[in-house]
Amino acid sequence: MKFCTYSHAAHGEKRPGVLTADGATIVDLGGSFDSTLAIIKGGDEAKVKAKSLQDRAETRIALGEAKLHAPVPVPEQIRDSMLFEKHVQQAMERMTIMRKPVLGPLLVKMGKVKVPPTWYQIPIYYKSNRFSVNGPEGDVIWPRYSQVMDFELEFGFFLGKTGKNIKPSEARNHIFGFTIFNDFSARDAQSIEMQSMLGPCKGKDFDTGNSMGPFLVTLDEIGDPYALRMQARVNGETWCDSNSRTIHHKFEDLLARVSSDETVHPGEFFGSGTVGDGCGLEHGRYLKDGDVVELEVEKIGILRNRVIRQK
Repeated sequence: MKFCTYSHAAHGEKRPGVLTADGATIVDLGGSFDSTLAIIKGGDEAKVKAKSLQDRAETRIALGEAKLHAPVPVPEQIRDSMLFEKHVQQAMERMTIMRKPVLGPLLVKMGKVKVPPTWYQIPIYYKSNRFSVNGPEGDVIWPRYSQVMDFELEFGFFLGKTGKNIKPSEARNHIFGFTIFNDFSARDAQSIEMQSMLGPCKGKDFDTGNSMGPFLVTLDEIGDPYALRMQARVNGETWCDSNSRTIHHKFEDLLARVSSDETVHPGEFFGSGTVGDGCGLEHGRYLKDGDVVELEVEKIGILRNRVIRQK
């Protein structure tokens, strides 16, 4: 199933919905659930109920007439990670050049910039601002303190069950579903923060900076999460065309790591980190005022946002 949060002129407020099989209509679930988060927390029983409503609910809205919001407007938690090796390598090289314009290119050419050995040992992550979530078609407001704005092509999953010390072999049983994630980044602020061995902070944390959507697709409909085409376009120009099979650390390993002696809860979001070639930093190109960024992940849809610079 493909769940969403939407609004419509008929009732105004944000409501949970599920897309019909033909992808043309949203079935309203607001009469039975307060939110998509409530469906996630309701577990298998809630999914069964939602499935029955998908077939018989009376309130249906044409997808083109609805405004889609982030599937879960306020997640219980956001953890983002760096699971793709190519991105880590290329991002480190570009950051080195950004910080050391004279020496950096030479260090890269000599192969002196390498992924730290510790990255291969464990999947690393940080916690992001769960209150700054944006949705499809929502404008991303460029923070005033930044001159270098970037996008990041990611996807990730919402946890569906409480767990602790989850084994990798059991991890998929805890996944509710997947959505696209655009972790917009103020690269100049991030570059300064990361040199202090703690962060990122304001490089990531600004209103509207965490974009998610358009749908939350259940694990059974996704199938293999490591066989999904991932694309990024800026103003219609393709900047990235990759695949989730290039992932190094699997989601199962990430969840095992995070839940080690720590309880994780339904409604928490776990991001994949950027796929290789999936951000402007890796290309040495960045966003401009008014740019429209489209992230497309197979079986999930297209997450589209425009970047607006404040006057």
